[in-house]
Amino acid sequence: MSTTENSAAEKPTPFPRSFWTANVTELFERGAYYAMASFVVIYLGQLGFGDTWPSKLNGYLWALVYFLPILSGTIADVVGFRRSLLVAFVLLAAGYFLMGYPVWFGGAELSMQIGDDVTAGASIAVPIIAAIALIGLGGSVIKPCISGTVQKTAGAIGRATKGFAIFYMVINIGSLFGRGVSYFVRTSTSLSFIFIVAMACSVVAFFVVLFVYRDPETEVGFVKDDKPKMAAWKKFVGIFVVLVNPRFMVFLVVSSGFFFIYAQVYNVLPLYVKKVVEADPAMDIYTAANPLVIVAFQLVITRAFGRLQPITSMVIGILIIAGSMAINLIPVLVTGDVRAEALWLPMGSLFIVLTVALIAFGELFTSARTYEYIGALAPKGREGLFLGYANLPMAFGAFFGGPIGAAIFNDIMCEGAVKRPDGLLDLDPQANANGWILLIAIALGSAVAMWIYNLVIRKRPHWLPYFDLWEFLDKRRAKKAAA
Repeated sequence: MSTTENSAAEKPTPFPRSFWTANVTELFERGAYYAMASFVVIYLGQLGFGDTWPSKLNGYLWALVYFLPILSGTIADVVGFRRSLLVAFVLLAAGYFLMGYPVWFGGAELSMQIGDDVTAGASIAVPIIAAIALIGLGGSVIKPCISGTVQKTAGAIGRATKGFAIFYMVINIGSLFGRGVSYFVRTSTSLSFIFIVAMACSVVAFFVVLFVYRDPETEVGFVKDDKPKMAAWKKFVGIFVVLVNPRFMVFLVVSSGFFFIYAQVYNVLPLYVKKVVEADPAMDIYTAANPLVIVAFQLVITRAFGRLQPITSMVIGILIIAGSMAINLIPVLVTGDVRAEALWLPMGSLFIVLTVALIAFGELFTSARTYEYIGALAPKGREGLFLGYANLPMAFGAFFGGPIGAAIFNDIMCEGAVKRPDGLLDLDPQANANGWILLIAIALGSAVAMWIYNLVIRKRPHWLPYFDLWEFLDKRRAKKAAA
């Protein structure tokens, strides 16, 4: 064989069109979501939802996005990814429209400060609750469709690792894109226009799917699965298989501690900066530190620490996120003035940016290794089913993180607070510190729980037995047939 022929044979197979269009779609979907994510609790607070409901509603929104893929992914497998994505982006565009509706067409006005009491009436609450339901449902459909496309197309040509690396990078580029556009739009118009950005991104994604994206199965020569498809009813039954697996469910609960703290990036942190540090915070720019760190250091961290055991890596990630909460004690207890200017930012805001950046390092140690561990924990042939539950820790963390985070801020940090003439709060330093210390304690408790879980699995595996419902049912059927 000639040198030319050898070079041609060694040339890697290019990714198919549906792989790239799926990633473009994901970029705009993430752009839509993060255009508004950093300001949801502030926006709802200024709409009159009081001091606790904004975080509760935001937590429920995140929980829907990360819990419903268990169901929506199964439906998407049945009806097809393309159809599912088209419906999803219609739901998302409608949801983002309803988020802005009370201000655009309902006559509502955004107050300068977030009040303590709920003043929003039904004309505001109904469209907002409907918006959260639509965004949660639409977002839950996107996740399994796009990641499923990446798996099917990249996996079919033997390049799954690189395919998912590109996919993860696109997610963070989309996050930066959405935050950046949102910043320029809201600073030149008003806060409610962040939902215009989200709507526009959703509409663009819809047309990408409509005119360019094709189901990965149509990529002739790339994906061809000769295995008989599982019946739809059996897929739905399979949803509940892991619920009777003690080992897996304990892991999901234990690992949710990391995501409980992560959820505070969009709950406690915006409230703290808006109500305590500065009246008009650039939370979209501040929280952009997260995707920036991930894009810059993902490859470095993977190469340097990729050989760590998954549980060890996850424990390190949880300890890092505990440290990210701890650094906020510095401006409270050391400098004593969270509003003092430091590097063109108030001191409190600067440390919030550092917190978000440090959380990103924790995420680099935790998120991908969670998927890896779940894949290894699943029995052979059940990996896909178990990986479908990989988002449950985020769902648990968001569901409880929203209301508990609001309680930590309002009932602990703000205890004895005094309102200033400019509307900001002067917090009692000890009460302020107590809130951060509680968040640190929750993170440390999660790290200890993860370590104990790993110790039990290695030393006393019978304490957390593995139970395969399918295997149990198969054995029962076999016994009945033999009888």
